[in-house]
Amino acid sequence: MTDAEQTPVLLPEGQPVGRVIAMPADTNPEGDIFGGWLLAQMDLAGATPAFERANGRCATVALDGMVFHQPVSVGDEVSTYAKVIHTGRTSIRVHVEVWKRSRGEAEARSVRVTEGVFTYVAIDADRKPRPLPAA
Repeated sequence: MTDAEQTPVLLPEGQPVGRVIAMPADTNPEGDIFGGWLLAQMDLAGATPAFERANGRCATVALDGMVFHQPVSVGDEVSTYAKVIHTGRTSIRVHVEVWKRSRGEAEARSVRVTEGVFTYVAIDADRKPRPLPAA
């Protein structure tokens, strides 16, 4: 058996919420995609199920447990997946994963590059926390 045959195939968890191509303007001085760019993509991705659950406006209040597993290169196709993992009275915790696929390889498979847990709070028109609607 080859190493590829022994390696379990991981699949993204959560709903697909975004797909973009990593561009040269998004790189750090070493030429890899800047972590802050990935973080912004993740925040946008996590907001999608949070807004749906809150039935309206939310604000990001925390990020914890973020881990970078692999670098992202210019030209990689970057896909984001998000899943609500917990709700409180006003808050929503969302697990976000980012996967990449190298565009230069015909048989490229997706690889998870980072993940994290974002916390959003439902807010009203005055930007004050408001209770979540009944599920």
